[in-house]
Amino acid sequence: MDPGLRTPLVDFFRRGEVARDVRLLAAQGAFAPRALDQLALLLILKDDGDADIAASAASTLDRLPRPAVEAFIGRSDVPGEIRQYFTALGFSPGGVVEDADAPLVDNAPTDGTADAAEAVSETTDAKALSSLGVVDRMKLATRGTREQRAVLVRDPNRLVAAAVLSSPKLTESEVEQFAKMANVAEDILRVIGTNRAWTKNYGVVAGLVRNPKTPLAISLTLLQRVNDKDVKMLAIDRNIPEPLRIAARKRASAVRLG
Repeated sequence: MDPGLRTPLVDFFRRGEVARDVRLLAAQGAFAPRALDQLALLLILKDDGDADIAASAASTLDRLPRPAVEAFIGRSDVPGEIRQYFTALGFSPGGVVEDADAPLVDNAPTDGTADAAEAVSETTDAKALSSLGVVDRMKLATRGTREQRAVLVRDPNRLVAAAVLSSPKLTESEVEQFAKMANVAEDILRVIGTNRAWTKNYGVVAGLVRNPKTPLAISLTLLQRVNDKDVKMLAIDRNIPEPLRIAARKRASAVRLG
C-alpha cells in the first residue's frame, strides 16, 4: 500500500531499497521513528513480498493503541491514504496527540544493543556512532541532536543518511550546511536538490551548485536560479564539473553582452 507520505526515509522503503533485517525490525516496531513515518512504514511493510515481514507488520498494526491512533489520524498533516485505511477499520479520528515526534509503539531489542545505544546517545564522536547497529544509528538520526545529525548525514549507509533528512528536528540551516558538504553521498544531495521546500532557500541552491558531488543534472537545473555574482564565480571554479563551469561561463558572457 502506498501511504501517501513522501519523506527520504519512507521513500527508501517504498522503493524496496532496504535490507531484510531492517525491514523486519521496522515491521516489528523495533525501529521507531516519529509516529507518522512509523504508520507509513507499517502500511508499506504489511504488503512486503517476504511473508514474515508482512505478517509482523500486520501484527504490529493490530497492536497499535487505538486512542493514540485515533488522535493521530485526526491531524491535518496525516495523508488521506493513511486516514482512510484506519477509518475503514472502524477508527474514528479525534483526540489529543501528546507527542507527534514519538512513535506509537517502540519494541526496542532486549539483547544488549539498546544499552550500547544508550551509552553513546549523547556523543558526537563518529567512531562511537559507527559502532552502533544500523537501526540504532537511524534512531539517533531521527531523534538525536543537531551535532549527531551532522555526523550521521555522512554515514556510509544511505538509509541512515536518509533518516537524518526525515528527522522532525531538522532545520533549514542544517539542510543548507549539508548542501555544501562534499563528503556526503550523491543520493543525499539529490534528495535535497529535488525537494521544493528546501530549494526555495537560496543558500541551499547555491550550496548545491557549488558542491562538486551534486549530480550534474541537478546542478545544471539549479544554475538558472543562481544570481549573476555567483555565476561569475562558478565560471572560474575548477572544483565543479566542466559542463557546469561551461554553462556558467556562457551565462556570464550573456550577462556581459546584455
